[in-house]
Amino acid sequence: MSNVLTSSLWTIVLNASPVVKMVLVILLAQSVSTWAIIFVKVTRYRSAKRKDDDFYNSFISSKDLNQIYTLALRAPESPMAGVFLSGYSGLQKLKENNTPSGGNHLNTWLETLERSLGKGVNQELGRLGNTLSFLATTGNSAPFIGLFGTVMGIMGSFHHIGLSGSASLATVAPGISEALIATAAGLAAAIPAVIAFNGFTSTMAGFEERLGGFADEFLNMVEIRLAGQKKQRADIDRREG
Repeated sequence: MSNVLTSSLWTIVLNASPVVKMVLVILLAQSVSTWAIIFVKVTRYRSAKRKDDDFYNSFISSKDLNQIYTLALRAPESPMAGVFLSGYSGLQKLKENNTPSGGNHLNTWLETLERSLGKGVNQELGRLGNTLSFLATTGNSAPFIGLFGTVMGIMGSFHHIGLSGSASLATVAPGISEALIATAAGLAAAIPAVIAFNGFTSTMAGFEERLGGFADEFLNMVEIRLAGQKKQRADIDRREG
């Protein structure tokens, strides 16, 4: 039964009008791309979470920023490591230019570092979220592309009725079949895209929260160290005075 149905559907597709065939090709391309993105994203997000967990454990257990930097370079798949590298790079540039001697100066350092970390978070979220716009576009456009094929199939049926002067089933069936297949193809492409986009959006929100929290922890760590260095210099100055 299934073989007969498949053969029948294939026959309808082969005998469809050029416009409907073009619609089906577009929808097929969207569907294949959607499933490829779903597979890649599921694999990528799982790997990113594992790498983030490993890097975070190393981050909280180590007190040496240079050692953490080395670990971050070895974890390119970890978004959290990417945020750290962005913050670390900003911190090194600040150290090359000046030292946080005064309270206002220290605040300026922290504000600059916060911007570097924010940039890192945005970059990592951009990497994680690339191609998600394609899923949104497919989810929104595929039903309408399928509807266009539906309209063209029905118009073909009316055209055949006009040519034959008969509204028999044999006359309208081919066009109606094309229309229904186009509708089904549009839904088949759109539904997985919408479900995947909503699921991945939720996952992205989780990544954003985790990366934002990590950036705050890194900023707090640096603030404590800079404040400690400032206090040490003040104590030295008092002793020398």
